[in-house]
Amino acid sequence: MAQAAAQPVARSRANRVVLVSIAAAIVTMVLKFGAYVLTGSVSLLSDAAESSVNLMAAVVAFGALTVAARPADEEFRYGYDKAEYFSSGVEGALILVAAVTIIYTAITRFLNPTPLSDLGPGLGVALVASAINFAVSRFMLRKAEQYDSITLEADAHHLMTDVWTSVGVVAALAVVMFAPPSWAILDPIIAVAVGLNIIRTGVNLVRRSAAGLMDIALPADEMDQIEEVLREMEGQDVVYHKFRTRKSASRRYIEFHLLLPGTLTVRAAHDRCTAIENEIRRRWPKTRITIHVEPKETGGV
Repeated sequence: MAQAAAQPVARSRANRVVLVSIAAAIVTMVLKFGAYVLTGSVSLLSDAAESSVNLMAAVVAFGALTVAARPADEEFRYGYDKAEYFSSGVEGALILVAAVTIIYTAITRFLNPTPLSDLGPGLGVALVASAINFAVSRFMLRKAEQYDSITLEADAHHLMTDVWTSVGVVAALAVVMFAPPSWAILDPIIAVAVGLNIIRTGVNLVRRSAAGLMDIALPADEMDQIEEVLREMEGQDVVYHKFRTRKSASRRYIEFHLLLPGTLTVRAAHDRCTAIENEIRRRWPKTRITIHVEPKETGGV
């Protein structure tokens, strides 16, 4: 019961973290559009468009975490954890939309070049926006690990993608600022490169979200550690089978059949299972464990 009570609290705190992301997205979006107005650079326009996507993604993340924080009820007996996967999937899709928009705009500018102006002030504004995104992204990554939230992790990676986009754009435009006019062609070329990099990030997020919705097993290293717990608790000759795991957002599910001597009393078998469950939950607090006990003499079925 304590675990169930702690889950909504953690999600409530995660929601407050997303509010920081929303505030940062609004500020950086305004700054970057200002930089575009100053310079006329399609690279900075693409960077500003990505910040707009960041804002939409953060709003989606806030909604998903609000839903995920709901306690289990009669209709959803296992809770609303998986709402996080919808959020990260939407974020991945929005990243892909932003990438395609960036590439399209860059190709248009490549075919119809436009002179750039006031690059110095514009780049200064873009750097300030990038510094804000970098700080917020690092903060969110720490909180994502603390709350084991794929939604916060997706939003943090989204912001960090924005940071690297801005760094690439600023570096390229800094070269253009001191180079001959013919080098202005770098502006749309860099924008295309940025768009392709963003596509990679979006595809990875969509893939992870789909894996979560399809009940992907726990990572191999975690499964090895869980099996090591069984050997520590029951001895190296412990017999178990039908070992299965899955992950739903921040919650882990583990189930297996444990073979014990048929001479054990129900109480003794129960106590041994409880000891195993307590040790697993000590290492991984948000874990639901199902153990089916069988008499060792039957060899398991």
